[in-house]
Amino acid sequence: MADRETRHAELAERFLPDALIERIRGRAAATDRENAFFADDLAELRAQGYLTLFVPEEFGGPGLTLHEVSRLQQRLAGAAPGTALAINMHLMCVGVARAMRERGDDSLARVFDEAMAGEIFAFGISEPGNDWVLSDSTTTAQPQPDGGYLLTGTKIFTSLSPVWTRLMTHGVDASDPDQPELVFGFIERSAPGITVSDHWDVLGMRASQSRATRLDGVPLTAERVIRRLPVGPGPDLLPFAIAANFQLLIASVYAGVARRALDVAAAGLRRRRSAKHGTTLDAVPESRVRLADAHLDYLVVPALLDATTRDFDELVDHGAGWSPRLVAARLHATALARRTAEVALQCTGGAGFDSEHEAGRLYRDAAAGMFHPPAADAARPLFAAALLDEA
Repeated sequence: MADRETRHAELAERFLPDALIERIRGRAAATDRENAFFADDLAELRAQGYLTLFVPEEFGGPGLTLHEVSRLQQRLAGAAPGTALAINMHLMCVGVARAMRERGDDSLARVFDEAMAGEIFAFGISEPGNDWVLSDSTTTAQPQPDGGYLLTGTKIFTSLSPVWTRLMTHGVDASDPDQPELVFGFIERSAPGITVSDHWDVLGMRASQSRATRLDGVPLTAERVIRRLPVGPGPDLLPFAIAANFQLLIASVYAGVARRALDVAAAGLRRRRSAKHGTTLDAVPESRVRLADAHLDYLVVPALLDATTRDFDELVDHGAGWSPRLVAARLHATALARRTAEVALQCTGGAGFDSEHEAGRLYRDAAAGMFHPPAADAARPLFAAALLDEA
């Protein structure tokens, strides 16, 4: 355990040293206020090698595990949640390639070379009204004679919109209506038919600039196709690798938001005074209980993330039990972030309600956690089925 924690400390110093974290935190308020992209953060993170974290050593990268990247993302999110959430999408794509390779599938090895060359990956799966997410698509994939496709549809919440150069996406080839196929692959930003919306004026996570992306006959070339799967849920490695990296890295961001909210809450109690008690609120029992309960609530989530990411890295076979584990980690983390951000507002008092205060920004950023799929209502059948529908 001591060796593991020493390793985490060394990685934090290497990829997210204190000085860099403070610069990133120092820019977060202005980036949020101006509804701007985190360009300066990205430039520094790229120079630090952060975008190559998952690239295996034999491809020139540091070869970090999902457990190690999860810890780093929690640290980054504590400084700038929008930056961490957007970087997640790039890390997730590279992490998928790594997860597949560790399980004997090298079909995405090209992703490592491109990540090392400076390409920025984004995730174009979410669509309006598509609550099947990975199992279906409202985007059409028109087959071409050379084995490629033309994609037409709309992807929403495409983080890194100003800068991505590669987009992991999917669509449905319905040329055989009896056996429609779900096609996954990567498209290049330079391809014709891509329109990125200029609208992004949202409540929180504003720095991510997760704008909608319209595809109108965009070529997905044959060499960029990575899977052809039957429409509907299935056991293929690709959707499993995507789900694991997506759910656990998203959970990591919101765990980092919650941890930072605790610090902001504690600082608020130390600053505020009570005329009734003649002391600062950090000495008032009711205030201490509120913060204590929030801390107790928080400790469960990083422990859950540690256990789940380590199981994934160690190739533990949970079988059908993986889906509830992955979704539960993310749902617990996003709900925790909202609760803890509320405590930060309570502890900072009226000052925290100011739009410039970090407590207010954390509260708004935490609200974005309600929109990552699957939502709690959509996920409940998964948890019920795990207990009630066993063969």
